[in-house]
Amino acid sequence: MMKQKKKDIIKSLAINSKDVGSAEIQIGLLSQKIERLAEHFKKFKKDKHSTIGLNKSVNRRKKLLSYLKKNNIDSYNQVIKKLNLRK
Repeated sequence: MMKQKKKDIIKSLAINSKDVGSAEIQIGLLSQKIERLAEHFKKFKKDKHSTIGLNKSVNRRKKLLSYLKKNNIDSYNQVIKKLNLRK
C-alpha cells in the first residue's frame, strides 16, 4: 500500500516520465512521511525518537520549498496547491 502511494505521488508531481528525484517529488514524499508520523503521534505521544525524525523531515521540506520558491516560482505554486500545504 505504501509503494502505491509513493508511485502516485511521483506520478502526480513528476516533471517528465523519468523524473524520480526532483525537488517537487522530494517535497511530496516528505509530506507523506510527515502525515504518517503525525498519525503515529496521535497514538504514541511519548515517542521522542520519532519526534527527532519528524523535525528533520519538516526542516528538509522547508529547505526544499524555499529552494523551489527561489528558483522556480511556478512549480512552487503548483506544489503548494497540489499538496495543500499553506492556507
